[in-house]
Amino acid sequence: MSDGWHWTYEDARGAAMSGAQLVTTRFPTQSDAESWLGEQWRSLFAAGVAAVTLHHDDAAVYGPMVLSDGG
Repeated sequence: MSDGWHWTYEDARGAAMSGAQLVTTRFPTQSDAESWLGEQWRSLFAAGVAAVTLHHDDAAVYGPMVLSDGG
């Protein structure tokens, strides 16, 4: 059985981030994970997340992908 799709988070120095404000939910599909990120990236960026990586089970699919507000 699949562990699903999930995001990991990095700060501006590339260090892994964790904490209560960061969602560790596993999503059933890649589309669900990407849709969630599309809705939440501004909140993550405001919390200090500089980049995210998408994982399926324990394998990185892509990333780190830089978050930016364009400023």
